[in-house]
Amino acid sequence: MGVLNGIKVLELTQGLSGPFCTMILGDMGAEIIKIEKPGKGDDSRAFGPFVNGESAYFMSVNRNKKSMAIDLRTPEGLGIFEELAKNADVVVENYKPGTMEKLGTDYERVKTINNDIIYCSISGYGQDGPFRERPAYDAVIQAMSGIMSITGQENGSPTRVGAPVGDTTAALYGVIGIMGALYRRKERGYGERIDISILDCQISILENAIMRYNLTGEIPEPIGNRHSSIAPFETYMTRTSEIMVAIGNDNIWTDFCRLVNRDNLINDYRFYNNEKRIENYHELKPILNKIFIEYSTEEWQRSLDDAGIPNSPINTIDKLFENEQVKARNMLVKVIHPKAGELIMPNSPIKFVEEPYAVRKPSPLLGEHTSELLKSKLHMNQAKIQKLIKESIIE
Repeated sequence: MGVLNGIKVLELTQGLSGPFCTMILGDMGAEIIKIEKPGKGDDSRAFGPFVNGESAYFMSVNRNKKSMAIDLRTPEGLGIFEELAKNADVVVENYKPGTMEKLGTDYERVKTINNDIIYCSISGYGQDGPFRERPAYDAVIQAMSGIMSITGQENGSPTRVGAPVGDTTAALYGVIGIMGALYRRKERGYGERIDISILDCQISILENAIMRYNLTGEIPEPIGNRHSSIAPFETYMTRTSEIMVAIGNDNIWTDFCRLVNRDNLINDYRFYNNEKRIENYHELKPILNKIFIEYSTEEWQRSLDDAGIPNSPINTIDKLFENEQVKARNMLVKVIHPKAGELIMPNSPIKFVEEPYAVRKPSPLLGEHTSELLKSKLHMNQAKIQKLIKESIIE
């Protein structure tokens, strides 16, 4: 079931931003019909690694969906889309602006078929502006947005964020926009056009970097693992490895100083409040380096946890599989795929208490549900379906 049970979504997306958006909607119970190109499908079906010929990349962001393989460039294929759109609640697409117009699947066209439709477009630069027709991928937007310029080691080269934050942030904003539009539709009785730019989304999460530049005129630069506005708030080398310690306010600073038997630092004029600790960071850092190197990461974890001071070892991905908190929250789940077999993937982080979530089905095979949906949604007979298959209009 799920909180979006009954909501019908047509997905015209590929890669990550669109599929991740619709996967979240599917996780919450919406019916997702993913329309793909016959023979090839979503581009990410060709991204490795592969398990029995199936892309792990594709499988990771396309669960809880149905796949229809339809050639939308043909009149018959476009007609099928239009019939499906008549009863849909949402359309999500993530192609370069202008592509949907060429296919005849754009918002203005769909709106004439279904005035209630909520049509969400996710693109690199949005539906307007001088860059609207530029192609873009996550890494390109990370570069343009400035986020790479503030990521990396101090005095080092700009660095791409390890996770694809451009695409995933746009997907999240897409979900938020769709949920808002669904709520608003109840009041006014008609749909909405939602325009999501991945560049816009990256700029929105730059936190205080833009404000800092605006107020000070200083261009933010990479500073490694430390925080630009809070100290101590970074990684420290222990006797065995590095540990992240986040002393987010003056009370925690006092607790930390007492824990390490350095009460003299509490009222030291250089460090007595956060503003002073930032101002005198380069004096504070070597003092703390000498403190943290005395014990192992495991010993520091126990001491800091007992004192209520936020900290964590720097886990590698394999450590997540045995992490007790990850297990308690059921954040890694087993899914059985018809070709790839047993897989482990991240669960949805949205925990509805009254309506618990479950992964209902794995990612679909290309065109796995084409015939089924043509029969159930469009009442098409088998002879017609076979004719369309023979003409390579569907798969």
